[in-house]
Amino acid sequence: MNCYIIYVNRYIKFFLILLTLLIYPIRSISHPQDYKMFKEIKMEILRDGKVIGFSNYSFKYKDDFFEVKNETKFEVDLLGVKLFAISSEGTEKYYKNLLVSFNSETFQNKKRKFVNLILSENKKEFEIIGSSYKGNGGISSVVGNWWNHDILEADYQISPLSGSIKEQVVTFVGKENVIINNKYYLSDRYKLISKDPNTSEDKKLNFDIWYSKEENLILKIVYDKMGYWEYNVVSYKKN
Repeated sequence: MNCYIIYVNRYIKFFLILLTLLIYPIRSISHPQDYKMFKEIKMEILRDGKVIGFSNYSFKYKDDFFEVKNETKFEVDLLGVKLFAISSEGTEKYYKNLLVSFNSETFQNKKRKFVNLILSENKKEFEIIGSSYKGNGGISSVVGNWWNHDILEADYQISPLSGSIKEQVVTFVGKENVIINNKYYLSDRYKLISKDPNTSEDKKLNFDIWYSKEENLILKIVYDKMGYWEYNVVSYKKN
């Protein structure tokens, strides 16, 4: 019963916040409505050159409301034995470029992880209840999903799996031509790392990211952690 009451109260708060935003719009440094022309982005996930899964995003935009849904699944097998598996679904909701809620549920090797995030009533911070973090986060923080180029400008990212907040540093490396599905893109390459060099290896951020300004699309992400991982765009649709 108590869980039900908490659930209902959070949704009541969500609609009250939306009502307040309709009456008193505020400025946001994020730009999710840059993606209002997108319908979907599909990514394949590779480990050591082998496709092991996918991470797909779908977009809905109406008036000033914007919703992004993600589904990610992959499995790592060795000699027919499943070593590691992820199955995750999440939904981000925005109003006038401001994140008002994010919810996700993930099963990692059958262990449940989750995030329930909502904009506070004073609209100055996020209230986060996650499997590894419960507390507040600044509204300049970005959910760490790969559809959103704001992650390249943010100082903090929120884990889409567990709700933990990670401080990051992003550096522009240079312009590079990359080939994705036999198509050439002129891209901007970035390096994203944890700000604290003493961050434990299992939590450390260390990504190379290629972004196309022309398509407004993160094309490719690579990192090296228990294997060489790649997230590559395989297709995308615009309205």
